[in-house]
Amino acid sequence: MAGITVGTTIDASPEKVWDVVRVVADHVDWMHDAVAIRFTSESTSGVGTTFDCDTKVGPFRLTDQMEITRWEDNRVMGVRHVGMVTGVGEFTLVATPAGGTEFIWRETLHFPWWMGGAIGATVGGVFLRLIWKRNLHGLKAIVEQRAS
Repeated sequence: MAGITVGTTIDASPEKVWDVVRVVADHVDWMHDAVAIRFTSESTSGVGTTFDCDTKVGPFRLTDQMEITRWEDNRVMGVRHVGMVTGVGEFTLVATPAGGTEFIWRETLHFPWWMGGAIGATVGGVFLRLIWKRNLHGLKAIVEQRAS
């Protein structure tokens, strides 16, 4: 199991950050490991939405099957991973006193035996943390550019 948490402070209100994050199809614009998103449900937002996300980390490619399990406008988006890699994840947006947003990304992932199980999760967690920090840098740039 890999427990990963990354975060950043974005110079924009939670509402402005949510305007970007709530459009799941556009996550490929700031998630460098996400290659494509295909919805498998009629809905494209909100609890119950399901989608496949083609993911690439180095030479490894997989389709991450996800379901949105929590959706609180301007506050929280939660997902459950139900494909080869299983687990849960959540984006949390917290207003800062200066009018910005603390954006926190938490994931708990379970890797199958053929991906190294617990050892693969430990090693993979190190790489995913670095990739997701880069992703948050991309999200911050998009939100701050739109907010200015």
